Amino acid sequence: MGNLTPPIDGRSFMGARQGCIKDVCKDGFAVIGAPFGTPYDLRGVAPGAADAPAAIRAASYRYRGFAGRYDFDIDAPFFDPAKTDLHDLGDCAGDLTDPGAAVAAIEATVRAIRARGALPIVLGGDDSTPIPICAGLDRHTGIHVLQIDAHLDYRDEVQGQRYGYSSPMRRIREMGHIAKIVHVGTRGIGSAFLQDKEDTLAAGNTIVTAREIARNGIASALAQFPDGASVYITIDCDGLDPSVMPGTSVPLPGGLAFYDVVDLVLDLIQRCELCGIGFAEHYPEFDVNRHTAIAITRIISNVIGASLQKQRS
Repeated sequence: MGNLTPPIDGRSFMGARQGCIKDVCKDGFAVIGAPFGTPYDLRGVAPGAADAPAAIRAASYRYRGFAGRYDFDIDAPFFDPAKTDLHDLGDCAGDLTDPGAAVAAIEATVRAIRARGALPIVLGGDDSTPIPICAGLDRHTGIHVLQIDAHLDYRDEVQGQRYGYSSPMRRIREMGHIAKIVHVGTRGIGSAFLQDKEDTLAAGNTIVTAREIARNGIASALAQFPDGASVYITIDCDGLDPSVMPGTSVPLPGGLAFYDVVDLVLDLIQRCELCGIGFAEHYPEFDVNRHTAIAITRIISNVIGASLQKQRS
């Protein structure tokens, strides 16, 4: 865990206690930043998405004083970040000339958080970061991955790189502890070719397009997750409608609504075992009035609040 660095400006997520792995408690929550993963070349090692962890923490900081106020999303009082087992462990940052060090730190830190029985909450970062996150979840078997994203991210390689931004879901599906990927919110045109679509379906994964969600709601996506399954949720900001998350590099018309995502997450928390959640492709330079960072904060608020309710029930 030596590659963890404290949050910039001392602002932790929601004003949570800053700490290290030994401070993480069973059934608690551990926030880490994953500014970057595997670039296609060193020119892309620290893109705009590397600024996302700091931007999300800054937007979340005002929530540190909201304890006890009523949260209508979860129909309960807002939890107290200072009295919850919520720790911000800082960012998994390595030598910028050696991106592999940061990738290794993400994987090792997620693995250590799960070993202590806590929930990793990962603030990315570019869209290659889900690979080391999921690699670090290997204490589990049969994980079902909910990928909320406009794109499949199922290319085998781009420019000779098999662990880059367009390939995370293929690399994740190849992991022995992953049972299935449910691609939700796909739309428009990305890096995928027809072969990539055919390959993911042949691997037993499911595609639920943004148009299908708009027409029929989230039921078809939820049906892909059996009760009691271990679930990891990865949210690419371009999976949501740009009115909700404008701060991303590839905004596309359409996309999931905020409450589509919240309802997906809350249902899975109630029925399944959530083993982590992460966010990617937030580019603060393109954000509007911090809407994207605030939306991410509110989704995480729902995750923590609903998880605490489940623990108490």
